[in-house]
Amino acid sequence: MDATGFTQGEVVRFARDGFHIVRGLAPTDGCERILAVAQRDLHAGAGPVEYESDVGYPGAPAARDAPGGTTVRRLLRACDRDPAIRQWALSRAVGDRLRQLLGPHVEMSQAHHNCIMTKHPAHSSVTGWHRDVRYWAFERPQLVSVWLALGRETPENGCLQVLPGTHAMDLESARLTDAQFLRTDVAANQPLLERAIDVELERGDVLFFHARLFHAAGANRTAQTKYSAVFTYHAADNRPLPGTRSASLPEVRLGA
Repeated sequence: MDATGFTQGEVVRFARDGFHIVRGLAPTDGCERILAVAQRDLHAGAGPVEYESDVGYPGAPAARDAPGGTTVRRLLRACDRDPAIRQWALSRAVGDRLRQLLGPHVEMSQAHHNCIMTKHPAHSSVTGWHRDVRYWAFERPQLVSVWLALGRETPENGCLQVLPGTHAMDLESARLTDAQFLRTDVAANQPLLERAIDVELERGDVLFFHARLFHAAGANRTAQTKYSAVFTYHAADNRPLPGTRSASLPEVRLGA
């Protein structure tokens, strides 16, 4: 497993763009183990999970008792499901790079992400343009998420899309919906939307992205479920606010 870290140029580009892709960072056998756990727990109905019907996004079933209402969107508490998942999330390959972005002492949030995303061929929803910090509560919005592709990710099966540089922008409230999604019907947002990039990944590729970066994802139009492992990190001195969901589970310190 590569633990050499980002080059200085990659650190600069992350600061500019708000994301960076590392090709082939995760070993094939590790990806296969995580995928096997995800498929095992999905088949067994092992909770906790989030259903597509829980989010109410376009294309999602209207309720759990509707057709497709128990289609799983996320297998939650991923690090508790198997040591292989926790090993990846706390690995040097991840930690060395995060320390370059966040500082010498980094922690993983167990309350946010810490999941396996499962985008199914039927009843998968469309996720609009949003920033994850819209529902996270930390002293500072400086967090980084790490997205591991467990198989190929393309526009056809609902890969992520990103808007480069938007992590550094402050937008007027009129450009956002009440739920803090970027409005696609506002003229001022069109230049941003024209910059959208599809994040196409192969198994073992990893996307690092800032929690203030606007990102979205389409529906899965293929015949196969797409699986991705996602975790979120912050500097140890960037504390979750007491009494919020962000503080509902203990943080996990990454080793040096």
